[in-house]
Order: sequence, then C-alpha cells, then structure tokens
Amino acid sequence: MALSRQQRNQIERRIRAAIDRLLAGQIPPGGACDVKTLAREAGISRASLYRTWGHLKDEFEKRRAAAWAAGQQPDPREARLARLRDLNQRLTGKLARTHTELTQLKERHRHLLSVLAAKDDEVQRLRRQLSTFAPLPDQGQGDNAKGVVPLPRRDVWALPPDVTPFKVGFKGSSHTSPISHR
Repeated sequence: MALSRQQRNQIERRIRAAIDRLLAGQIPPGGACDVKTLAREAGISRASLYRTWGHLKDEFEKRRAAAWAAGQQPDPREARLARLRDLNQRLTGKLARTHTELTQLKERHRHLLSVLAAKDDEVQRLRRQLSTFAPLPDQGQGDNAKGVVPLPRRDVWALPPDVTPFKVGFKGSSHTSPISHR
C-alpha cells in the first residue's frame, strides 16, 4: 500500500522529531542513541527506516557523528562509558606505577635488612672482642669513666693492604691520596 503525501510528511516529521530528541540526550529507558531506538521512537520499523527513510537515517548518523566529534555525547550512557573508560585507564596507570614503586620499596627493604644484619654481626663481633679485655680498675675519673674499657690503639691513618696511595697534583703540592682497588 502506497503512502499518501500527507502520511509521508507526517512520518518524516516524526522521524525528524525523534532525531532531535535523541541528539538532545532524551534517551528513552532501555534505548540508546542509535538507529534501532530512532525507529522505535518514530513509530516505524527498522526495515522501513532503512528502505524508505534511508536519507533520514543517514542524516541522523551524520549528526550523531558530528556531535561526538564536537565532544558532545547525546547518549548519557555512552558519555558515562567514556568517562569510565578514561577513569579505568588512569587507574590502571596508577596501579602500574604503584606496583613498580612497591617492588622498588621491597627491594630497598631487603637491602636494608641485609645491611642491618651485617651491622648486627659487626656489633656482636665487637662485643665478643670487647669481652676479651679485662676491666680496668677505677682510676678516679668520675662516674662517667666506670665500666669503660679502652680499645687497643691503632694508626687510623694507616692504609689497608688493598689500598695504594696516588698523587694528586695541585700547584706546588705533592699530596698523596688513597685509592681502593676493589
């Protein structure tokens, strides 16, 4: 059955009104800013929209694409999805940075624990060495000197066996400075 001119104009007005509503963000419950919802809102079948009113479907898709390109999001669900995708991307990046930082902190923690264990070993060794010395009698030096055990003197300027001196040349100077060969 062929449509009269009046019926065609009426359907075209309904389709254009539905286009305007959808692009203005007035999305019906359960719908979206798409061709399926456009046909439903205009009161015609989707097949009819594609066959008979294809130029209006194309106009809708062009206007929708232009709105998206301009940063407008007629469909609030699509806008929300875009925001959630952006948030997800930012949080994923933050999680990766936090994971990297945690890994670095764990490695530093392991390193500091090994340094602490080495220092504790050194303290224990020094305590054992200190316990081998006989305590000195009180020499009347006041309360601060009680229980102080003197350590054997050693030359603090003596170089360890793996260190050799080298010359540092300053104008008129022949200063030698130690360098380690480790």
